[in-house]
Amino acid sequence: QVQLVESGGGLVQAGGSLRLSCAASGRTFSSSAMGWFRQAPGKEREFVAAISWSGGSTYYADSVKGRFTISRGNAKNTLYLQMNSLKPEDTAVYYCNAVYFSPPVATPFGSWGQGTQVTVSS
Repeated sequence: QVQLVESGGGLVQAGGSLRLSCAASGRTFSSSAMGWFRQAPGKEREFVAAISWSGGSTYYADSVKGRFTISRGNAKNTLYLQMNSLKPEDTAVYYCNAVYFSPPVATPFGSWGQGTQVTVSS
């Protein structure tokens, strides 16, 4: 079982950037595909991006394609999400999780962490 702690969120103006991190504990991180999800107020949690266990394959939601980049450092058991050109509609709590990844489908299967709040002001 992978334990997850997200960090790096904050308040940023539209057009700005943030880098989220997800620290994972547990020996299965390096062999698990991972994903980022987000949940805005009053909305269901939605998929943002996923990456294969090796980092060689990535997939993005259309809403973030070209602006967000998912990456991982298996030596540090850490998942990252670089977010550029942020928009107010990116405001949400962001979560990471292990996923079953068969592009374009990424299905979370682990326990959720507490998430990290991203707020983009206009």
